[in-house]
Amino acid sequence: MPSAADHLHQNVVSRLRLRQLALLLVLERQRSLSRAAAELNLSQPAMTKALREIEDVFMRPLFHRSRAGLEPTGTGAVVLAYARLALADAEALGRQLSVVDAGFAGRLRIGVIPFVSPVVLDAACSHALHQQPRMAVLVREGTTDELVAALRNHELDCVVARSFYIAGEDIVQVPLYREEPALVVPVGAAARLAGRQLDWAWLATLDWILPPPYTPTRRTINTIFAVAGVAPPLPIVETYSVKTMATLMRTEPRAITIVPRAVAQELAGSGSAVALPHPLQWDLPPVGAMWLRREQSRAPLSALVQALVAASRDAGV
Repeated sequence: MPSAADHLHQNVVSRLRLRQLALLLVLERQRSLSRAAAELNLSQPAMTKALREIEDVFMRPLFHRSRAGLEPTGTGAVVLAYARLALADAEALGRQLSVVDAGFAGRLRIGVIPFVSPVVLDAACSHALHQQPRMAVLVREGTTDELVAALRNHELDCVVARSFYIAGEDIVQVPLYREEPALVVPVGAAARLAGRQLDWAWLATLDWILPPPYTPTRRTINTIFAVAGVAPPLPIVETYSVKTMATLMRTEPRAITIVPRAVAQELAGSGSAVALPHPLQWDLPPVGAMWLRREQSRAPLSALVQALVAASRDAGV
């Protein structure tokens, strides 16, 4: 006689549908049967019946009522996590088929941090676009934490970001390059600051442009000040945008920032800033390529990673 576990497994395999998983995600977002029904253009009785049918598949409740509205049960939380992944995979499959129908070999979704080396970004795009037939490319920019979360949610195929000290069993990573820091100031302030020794207490009083909080670069800059015995400065602007930094370097005579050397060169190329000659030291994690372990046998992904490693090595970044 089949056990309850066997019955549950059979239910999930034979009765569960993607549209039911999508309905659960609407319930999670709305926290209300009536609001979820309105979003899906259903009556509330129809919504209640649909939820009952889904819970019958899993043979237990997936939500319970609280003061805040519907809350997932323990089983519900597990099902919702898999629902997000399943729907992300279904969306990716649909887009893969669309680009294949359009004559492409497939689609690569690449995440990059804002301060990524141009050499590596060029290699990522060129590799995909120079395939025969071409690969369609999606490039998404974000912080390391945002990109790794998107990778784990199956929204990206490969991420170029700050390497984790412990990546987790689900993620594979390969280091690509390390970056040296540079102190950058407006052109008008360069001559005055280049010839004087670094006084971190005085520098902290200037108008700092820093990356967002909790990013690896921001934490590393905070450490530079801490080692000097100075409280980290309160920034006038928090941004990863090189364009915004260049604008501030033109308009704010007391502006100052610390960025990777490649970004400093880009800011200097804009004509608004200069990298000071003072050597700095930081322990910023290296930039690496990351992907899900379960995807490492995919030929397009493996070829992309090889291209990134080769570009980093050849350019000496």
